[in-house]
Amino acid sequence: MQIECIIVSLLKICIFESVSYCYSVSIFPQTETLKNLKLMNIGLQYGLEEIILKAPDDSIIYKSKYGCSIKPADVLLEESTANSIDRISFADRIKGRKRGDVVIVVSDMTRPIPYREFLPRFISLLELNGIEKKEIILLVATGMHRPSTTIEKIRMFGEYIVNNYRIIDHECENEKELQKIEGRSWSGSKVRLNRHYVQAGFRVITGLVEPHFMAGFSGGRKAICPGLVSLDTLQKFHGFEFLSHPKASNGILEDNPCHLENTSIARMCPPDFAINIVLDNHKKINSIFSGELFESHHEAVEYVKNACCPKVLKSADMAVTSSGGYPLDATFYQCVKGMVNCLPAIKDQGEIVALGGCSEGIGSPEYSDLLKKYSGRYMQFVQDISNSSPFIKDQWQVQMQIRVLQKTGIKNLHFYTSGINLSDLSLLSVQPHYISDEKNFESLQAQIDLAVTNKKQIAFFPEGPYCSPVDT
Repeated sequence: MQIECIIVSLLKICIFESVSYCYSVSIFPQTETLKNLKLMNIGLQYGLEEIILKAPDDSIIYKSKYGCSIKPADVLLEESTANSIDRISFADRIKGRKRGDVVIVVSDMTRPIPYREFLPRFISLLELNGIEKKEIILLVATGMHRPSTTIEKIRMFGEYIVNNYRIIDHECENEKELQKIEGRSWSGSKVRLNRHYVQAGFRVITGLVEPHFMAGFSGGRKAICPGLVSLDTLQKFHGFEFLSHPKASNGILEDNPCHLENTSIARMCPPDFAINIVLDNHKKINSIFSGELFESHHEAVEYVKNACCPKVLKSADMAVTSSGGYPLDATFYQCVKGMVNCLPAIKDQGEIVALGGCSEGIGSPEYSDLLKKYSGRYMQFVQDISNSSPFIKDQWQVQMQIRVLQKTGIKNLHFYTSGINLSDLSLLSVQPHYISDEKNFESLQAQIDLAVTNKKQIAFFPEGPYCSPVDT
């Protein structure tokens, strides 16, 4: 039976980076397969939209349980800085700063932190404590990502901040911008960090705390490593040895080599103040944990763990997942996180059905070339990188996708997008589903209907990797 898709325009506005976007929501009518079942609507984040699907009411739903904050972000920021986790206020800390610039480490466009909702207030706190505009630097912790464009900076921070403060993108391969740190990391490696951060008179880091598919949880120390380190440190941190470790996974910190490595690097050159942001399932600021780096991050992690790391009580035959919506699903590279996130919740040889907007395509040229080179023969890739082949930028994301493929196989890993043409999509070691504007995801609903007909247990991840189930 051909499924007709009705497009319903809702008067629902998403405010993100202070830009208004109208949500277009796809509503699928009841099909013959589902006619006699009790159904529910499930919304999955896709780009700047929410896609509504019909599902049986016995489906497993993995969704975060953050309560809505009743306070604006700038108020949460001011309260957090005045009442930090370690009971030392920000005002008292800044009084003891050394000579030099105040460097505020910020995330890039791949993280949906609404900086323009609280950063102006934080900068005003600096200026109220005697810091001049010319002494303030915003340092974008790009890791190995590309620099932010001027338009992206305006979206992140607002025109006033872009026009009045220095904003510098970290460059991991620019030797002139790196400075050696005394000591060695947990793995025994030498460390070089961004020189603006190292030489600062006062260091502030900001970051989003959420489950992370390699480092256990993001935020905190991750702003420094991988955010501000050199290329060789990034290659170690994202290398085959670290990522092949079973503890390098979502929601795990203990014995996680990624966590141990970046924690040791952060201790070698710690910030003077940390601001850890927690977002709710609407990407609005829910809580802020400030103060000493490790204590404030620990408190944020515990809060996030309770809100969005549910235990898996029953394995599913199929997982249907968002990739987190924009900006996380802007590339296929980032969408892999949503696939990996499903693994604890599905049976061996189960199906994963992922969708992502991919408005910026596949990812970096190096990543795209790797995927195409090893298309359909991913185990050869594992063999090559385990034999100390030259490190290639973004190879770690291919390695993480292989975790998924080892559990599902290519035939059971489906990816739906309107952002990558079918010929390229067919080379990404997935079952490709190109979505034209006319089809509006009706084929995705049909796949769900077929699974219901075959009496499969289905799990849904409306928020993608922002809600991360853990094994019991």
